[in-house]
Amino acid sequence: AAMVKETIRVYARVKPPGRRQQAGIYSVDDDEKSLSSLEIIVPHDLADGFVNNKRESYKFKFQKIFDQEAKQDVVFDSIAKPVAECVLAGYNGTVFAYGQTGSGKTFTITGGAERYSDRGIIPRTLSYIFDQLRKDSSKVYTTHVSYLEIYNECGYDLLDPRHEASRLEDLPKVTIMEDPDQNIHLKNLSLQQATNEEEALNLLFLGDTNRMIAETPMNQASTRSHCIFTIHISSKEPGSATIRRSKLHLVDLAGSERVAKTGVGGHLLTEAKYINLSLHYLEQVIIALAEKNRSHIPYRNSMMTSVLRDSLGGNCMTTMIATLSLDKRNIDESLSTCRFAQRVALIKNEAVLNEEMDPKLMIVQLKKEIQELKDELALVTGKERTSELSQDELLQLDELIETFLEDNDPDSTLDVGADMRKIKYCFVHVKQLMNHSKISDKKLLSQHISDEKDTNKEAGEEELKKLKELLQQRDNEINILVNMLKKEKKKAQDALFQLNAASAGSTVLEQSHSINLEESQSPSSCFSLKEAKDFSSSVHRLPFLSRQTGGKMSLGCQEAFEVFKQDHADSITIEDNKQLLNQRFTEAKCLGEKLNEVRNKINHLKGEINQRHVQRAALAISSPSEELYMLDPVEEKLRTEIEEEKKRYKTMFNRLKGLKVEIEHLQLLMEKVKVKLQKDFEVWWSEESINLQQENPEMVSSPNTTTVYPRFIKSSQHLSTSSFSETTRVSPNEDPAGKNNSITSNNPTLKTRTPPISSTSIPLTGDSQADADILAFIKARQNILQKKGKSCQ
Repeated sequence: AAMVKETIRVYARVKPPGRRQQAGIYSVDDDEKSLSSLEIIVPHDLADGFVNNKRESYKFKFQKIFDQEAKQDVVFDSIAKPVAECVLAGYNGTVFAYGQTGSGKTFTITGGAERYSDRGIIPRTLSYIFDQLRKDSSKVYTTHVSYLEIYNECGYDLLDPRHEASRLEDLPKVTIMEDPDQNIHLKNLSLQQATNEEEALNLLFLGDTNRMIAETPMNQASTRSHCIFTIHISSKEPGSATIRRSKLHLVDLAGSERVAKTGVGGHLLTEAKYINLSLHYLEQVIIALAEKNRSHIPYRNSMMTSVLRDSLGGNCMTTMIATLSLDKRNIDESLSTCRFAQRVALIKNEAVLNEEMDPKLMIVQLKKEIQELKDELALVTGKERTSELSQDELLQLDELIETFLEDNDPDSTLDVGADMRKIKYCFVHVKQLMNHSKISDKKLLSQHISDEKDTNKEAGEEELKKLKELLQQRDNEINILVNMLKKEKKKAQDALFQLNAASAGSTVLEQSHSINLEESQSPSSCFSLKEAKDFSSSVHRLPFLSRQTGGKMSLGCQEAFEVFKQDHADSITIEDNKQLLNQRFTEAKCLGEKLNEVRNKINHLKGEINQRHVQRAALAISSPSEELYMLDPVEEKLRTEIEEEKKRYKTMFNRLKGLKVEIEHLQLLMEKVKVKLQKDFEVWWSEESINLQQENPEMVSSPNTTTVYPRFIKSSQHLSTSSFSETTRVSPNEDPAGKNNSITSNNPTLKTRTPPISSTSIPLTGDSQADADILAFIKARQNILQKKGKSCQ
């Protein structure tokens, strides 16, 4: 097998500094022939606490350095494309990103969620690979993908299709097995087949969403886990017994920063210890590999190094990208990332072409060969057989002839051995079949015409049945919506009646009971409304992203969600993407219409050429002359026109194909942002209700309250809380009326903005769930109003 020896290629990418960060001083030098060098200057004021004779500048060599302005496509072309080419040729490949948190690893590997042009290495590699597979028809390819997350030394399968995870622990645990030949096998890691780019991207988004939903509050934006997305490709030439299998790992490592700097404790500390431990073991492996005479390499120390065993010093073409955040605060971390990169650049890998024999195919080939040799032997030794062929032999021959005639494969042969009796029989039999088929063709034709009439009738009935079913479905949807309207109306009347009753000081138990019923019914009806909406919007949705808020939210909660949505940054992203999607849709529609025009024009031109042929042929018969055998200039002109139209058609068609991919990508991005928005809201909502509990402890002791938290706190305690640090909290002054299970507020800041709530007590429903929702909603509403009040001043 062919073998390629080369050191690991190491690249660097510099992230632009954030708004509040001071840019560090560095320079990139591309003068040298093959390598670029990066010089980092350490300013004196940074060497605080040290004697100030520290070195002031450090120089590091890289294959190529991508400065702050580098675009995603350039990064892909230089770094990942060469590796993908090797993988398609049958070698293993790995691209891994290493650097501190926030230096742009995930952006480089997966991409940003804002724009289509921000796609990272994984989606671009998938596009490139499937594009190449489509072009190459000489081999039969199969592709699978897997997505593994390693967190605190445990592996999790992010592509588990069976369920949606709300915690990382819900995902299937992946364990490492080693076979006697010391090959690593990952037990419990699912391999999902992907036959085209769209399926592969859907799997990538499924994994990313599972990863996003399963984040722990501390594990913000997945900086604390390693992720390995692997593309497995096997290829085989038709008729050959050798199979090539190769795999491409795309790895996003955890942040490489040292613990001391991050100032953490408790759970986070164990976590940081594990991360730094696994990166520490990675470093040990790399140091061991760089030493000339080390016999033992400590791959087994961590899961990460076990999985990447081949990529480091083994059978693999490996590329590393060091991501650097070169602002002043992070100079130290950037230096240690560069030092690590220099060590990695010393490692030599030996990539071998991964070919193996398929034993089943070999057996078939060998059997065939033996039979051919036997037949040849019979011919050469001249043993002519003269006896008649037996009945069994004749039947067998008929079967062979039938198979041969039915087989569409151009390479198929009719193999009856080297027996003249059999060969003669075959010729006679084929002749009979030919004559027979001529006669039966005429019969068939007449029969076919009568059959066609029957099938048309059946198709019409089938169509009618489908339409009836669709009509029934629409009726059901309308009924659901009408019922909801009635309920809403009744609820509004009930609430009015109840308010009157409350102000008259009458008891509110009966009505609260009815509201309770309404509350308990409304979630299901909300859900059907959502379903009805989803049904009518025929946009292709991913199965795993249809987590509808409707099923979980009571009405108060829904209203709060609407208000929350208006102020949230993600909803702006959603709106932007919606507009972009609409533009793309219109563009695609317009292109489609233009394509039809061009197609019609081409057909029209072809018609003109045919007409021209007919005219010239007629002329040639009536008045033959030399000119008629020359080239026809009119026809030539028509032909060049056709060529030009074809070119136009091709460019438009390719653009349309590109648009389709972009539209799918945008839809997936929107789904992802929607899930995130909903998640953020759930966290905020649960926080609000917990705060409410702490401020109104009387509620907890009331006899009819079992649990006070909204329904979904359970699933969202572990979720991220970052987006709500701006929320200002209002604590209404304790009021004796609170003891009567009602809320009052005499907060002076609110009086100017909103009518005081204290005049009307709000009766609670007796259903603890509804109580908590209403209270949380009121609280949330106050917060939002107050926030708006402040911004007005």
